[in-house]
This record gives sequence, structure tokens and C-alpha cells, in this order.
Amino acid sequence: MRMRLLLLLAAASLPATSWAQTVEERARAAAEASRAKTSDSDTLQQNYLTPGLAGQPIATIDNSKTFNPNIACQKTATLLELLAQPAGTGDIGSLRISRDKDLDGAVDQTLILPFPVSGICANGVIGCQPGTWNQCHFYKWDVGSSGDLKLSEVGQTEVAGCYCINNSCGANLAWGNLASLLKDLGGGVIGALTTADPRVGVAQTVIDGPVIRYTGAQSTACSPNPALPQTAYRSNPTALAGDASVAAASNSIFQALKSSPAGVGKAQQIRSCTITRAVSLGAVKAEDVIARTSGGYGTYDYGDGTLAFMMGSPADNSLGGSCTFFDYRMTLHVEDPDRLVDVRLPYWFADDWGQVRIDGNLVSSGPSAWTGMGYPPGNCERKGTFYAYPNLDLKPFLTKGDHEIWLRVAVSGGGEAFAMVQASVDLSCKPTEQLVDLCAANAADSKCQLYDEAVDGVDTVRSGVATGLTPLAQTRLFESGTCSLSLTRPWFERQRKYRCTIDTGALPEPDLSRGAYIIDHSTETLLADRVTNKDGSTATSSRGFALPDRGSVPACEAICKTRAPKANSEAAIDGVVGAKQNAPVGYDTFYHTCTASASGNHCPLGTGEELVSDCGCLDDFPEAVVMMQTVRLGGADMICTSEAR
Repeated sequence: MRMRLLLLLAAASLPATSWAQTVEERARAAAEASRAKTSDSDTLQQNYLTPGLAGQPIATIDNSKTFNPNIACQKTATLLELLAQPAGTGDIGSLRISRDKDLDGAVDQTLILPFPVSGICANGVIGCQPGTWNQCHFYKWDVGSSGDLKLSEVGQTEVAGCYCINNSCGANLAWGNLASLLKDLGGGVIGALTTADPRVGVAQTVIDGPVIRYTGAQSTACSPNPALPQTAYRSNPTALAGDASVAAASNSIFQALKSSPAGVGKAQQIRSCTITRAVSLGAVKAEDVIARTSGGYGTYDYGDGTLAFMMGSPADNSLGGSCTFFDYRMTLHVEDPDRLVDVRLPYWFADDWGQVRIDGNLVSSGPSAWTGMGYPPGNCERKGTFYAYPNLDLKPFLTKGDHEIWLRVAVSGGGEAFAMVQASVDLSCKPTEQLVDLCAANAADSKCQLYDEAVDGVDTVRSGVATGLTPLAQTRLFESGTCSLSLTRPWFERQRKYRCTIDTGALPEPDLSRGAYIIDHSTETLLADRVTNKDGSTATSSRGFALPDRGSVPACEAICKTRAPKANSEAAIDGVVGAKQNAPVGYDTFYHTCTASASGNHCPLGTGEELVSDCGCLDDFPEAVVMMQTVRLGGADMICTSEAR
């Protein structure tokens, strides 16, 4: 938007003779004139910020007109002056700060540090034993209740961006980088001052040898009180919405837009919904899996998921006859065959002959093979009881449903019969999961947009913008009766808010079908149109269309990559970084916009810089991603543990 306004201003201020130029020539001339005054931050500060805060003239893009702005209530030649003198140990032996507190042009406070500065932080300084990194103390810039600048001793974790400057980290670091040191020292002081009093603005910074001076002004409001309404939202951002609503109610432009056809008839509605992972547990009993529904004479539950089903007449000589048949039938109902661990016929006995069948299929007989339905193949009287221990696996026969166990015996004289089926059942807790999605309707509605989302308490979307936060997998304990189970899942509940546009019916929606038809049916050489007649019919038309020659532009803005050596003097909790490295010198990387000349593009190397990549369309995005990922992972917590997490 800023560039567009500057281009319009430039075009309006061009001489009348320039209108003989083509549109492209005028646009390029306006762009070049704008770039000459706004190409980078230093140029913007020189041409607009500094004269604007100081009340000096500001010129238009073509310098044809000037005006004197007044955007600051008070002005001062020197807001802050900082004098630093390095000592022979490499520390800053003397640091004096002079400050104009009330911006009246006179120095009101002079602060002289009572200790040498061995390191500099973004918001403070470090004082150590001169020339070493021993007995270090950390200080943070602060402003007292009376408005005086001061240093407060703090822990190292409360200062940031620290680095070492004395001889323990390298020779001549302070003198060799004095301009940079002054900027870092002054930046920390200015940060503390502007935090305490947001009215203060810095218009210009000048470095003169060991001195750095800041020109400042009260740029926020003409008020003697630092607690301004304009800065209240910093501490209470939630008040902004309510104040904006009050301001909009009395603003004629806002009300005009609200009453327009695009604004009337529309309203927004916030709809809340949840997506829940519903987990149900059912306590399982052995008889819920397999049970005796008829026949037999007993069921024994061992209590550990094992059941025994018994059938027959086991009492000695409880049966009698002359090769008489006795049939015993027992029905077992299987409800959940997947929970059957093992089902067997461990043993049975008969006096005299016997058969065991399942659903009519013979599975065991004795004392010798007896396969038919008629009389046994030998003498019916065996004069004793036959015991069988087949331990036969019956699980393949027991599908879901009813199954008949049939014990048939042939008795001559006195006899008895018995058979037992033993089943082992899985009684473990098995969850039933389902996603209860109450947001499906909102998600499918084209007039609804996801506004907020919290996944297990972690905000993943806030005000329609993804936060980048992702919840960790959680483990929850579910209990139902005697059943309990711990489940680990990526998430259990999503709480969502959708912002939906609803039609109040006050005015019909504007007809955008003509515009859609033009866009969908036109090409670079053909302009298609469709209009609606008074009788409701439509008429289509098309005609030739050609865009003016857009000219050729470079594929990119040529840049170059350079680097300059830098001592690794950053300070961490464990000491100076360079002291922990084999090579205590690294490199700072710089990117420059190339300057065009008759011989081609030229890379403007800075002091001490060497060329890494010459002018061209450089693409170092993969390298930037790796760097950012390294910084992100370096700041992440690291846990060494043998336990499962």
C-alpha cells in the first residue's frame, strides 16, 4: 500500500511534458523516483523519519514541493549519549551514559558504571574480573520508579543475546568492533526507556568515535503522563475488540459500508462443536462368551475364565439294562467365539460302551471303534468302566451359535456315563472406539470457516490462523465396573468454533453471475460477456481482446552472498561459546542487492567481506530452512530416559 501511494504521488508530480511518454515509461519513471527515496531502511529514515520527527521539511518524490510535518510534541537534540572507552584488558573500562529525561534539551541524569563491562547483552551487560571470564555478574537495564535509568543484577537466564568482548575471548575485540558494541549497548538502554515510557521515539542515531548519540522526540502523544490510552492495548489486548465496536458505531464510513448491499442482509454466527473419541468398556463374564443353555447336569466356574460343563450319569451303576442305549444331550451357546482361548474334551468314561458327538459328528468312542448308530461292534458287557483322555480340541467346531454335545452309551447289567467339556475364555478389557463428530455439518457448510480449535487443551487454530502447535499423544485411564484400561491416542477431543455467514433476508445477495461468466469464458484474446435482459432472458456476446505489450522484466532482483569472519564470543550459561570450540572463529553471512553498471551487475562488498556467491537469482531457501530447524531443535527440551514416554 505504501509503495502504491508513493507511485501515485510520483506520477502526479511529474512535469506535464512527461505525459507524452507511454504508460509504461511513466510507470517506470515513477518507480525509479520512488526507489531513490524509499529503497531501504536507511534511505527511508534519512528522507522521511528523521525530518518528520525533527519537524524539518519533507520533499515529494520529485522534490518539486516540500512541507513541514509536526508529528512530535517535543524535540531534543540529544535524547541519550553513551561514551565507551575500552581498557587494556579488552573490557570497556569506562562507560558513561548521559540522558535528557524530560526532553527539554538539558542533561538530567548521568550514569557511570562502577565496574568494567566484559560482555554485552541485548538487554544488559556482564561484569567479570577484568580480562577474564571469571566471577561474572549479570545486569539488566531498567528504569526506576522516579524515571532514572539503572542496572539491576539478575540471573543469566534473564538476559539474552550475550557475548564476550574482553581478552579472554580474543584480542582487540572491543576496539575492532566499537561501532557495533555502541549500537548494542545503546539498543539495550533505548529498549528499557521506551518500554517504561512509550511516548519516547528515536529519530536518529549518530556514532562519533567512542560516542553514540540518539536524537529523540515524544512521538506518541502530547501528554506528560507515560500511561497513555494509545498504549493500553499492550497490557490488555482483549479490550481492543470492544473499543473498536464503539468506534465503528460512531464512524460514518463504517456505517455506510455496513448499510451497503454487500453489508446488509449478512450476519456472522459463531458455532461451537466438538469431535470426541468415545471409548466404551464392557466388563466380560465367562458365561457371556459361552454358556450351557440346556441338558447336562452342572457348570463349574473356576473363577479365572475357565468353565467346565458336565453331562451324563456318573454315579456307579446308576444305569442298567441289557445292552440298553442311554442318550445325554447338552446344548452350548457361543456368543463371542473370538474370546474363546481353548475348548477341549479332556476326558470321559462309560460302562460299557460310549460315543461323543458334536453337532452329530463323532469325535470320540470306546473302548474300541464304535462309529455307527447301531449296537457296539463287540460284546455289550465289558465288566468294567472305560476311561478315555482324548484332550480333544473342540474350538474349530464351536462357531457363534448353538452346538449340541451328545453322549451315547450302551449299558449291559449295571453301568454309568460321564463327559466334561472345558472352556478357557479371554476376559481382558477390549475397548470399543468411535468418533462422535458433531462438527461435520459445519465443516461441510461452504459458508462456515474454522475460527478456533483446541485439541486436548492445545490451541491449534486461533482466530482463523493455525498456531503451529501440535498436542502430544496422551494416555487416559478408562474404567467400567471391574474393567480398567489405559489407552494412548494422538488426541481425544477437539473443541472447535466455526464462524458462519448467515443470510438475514433483509436484502437479496448481489448477482455475481455476469462477472463469473466473463472470467470463466474469456481468454487472453477473446472477451466473453453475458447480460440479462428486462424480460429475464440472457444474451451472450464476444469480441476480440488484446492486452498491451507488457515488456520484459528481469527474472529476479540480482543479489549476491558474502561472508566476513567473526569471533565466536557469545556467552552462554556454561561460559563463552568460542572457548568450547576447536575453531573459535566463525562467519557472518550477508546478502546484498547488486548494483547495475555498463559492465554488468556488481556486488557491493562490505568491510572485511569475501564473496561467496556472485550476483544472480540465488535461492538459499533450503539452507534457511535447515538453519531455522537447527535453531528450533536446539531450543527444544532434551530428555534422556530409559522409560517409555
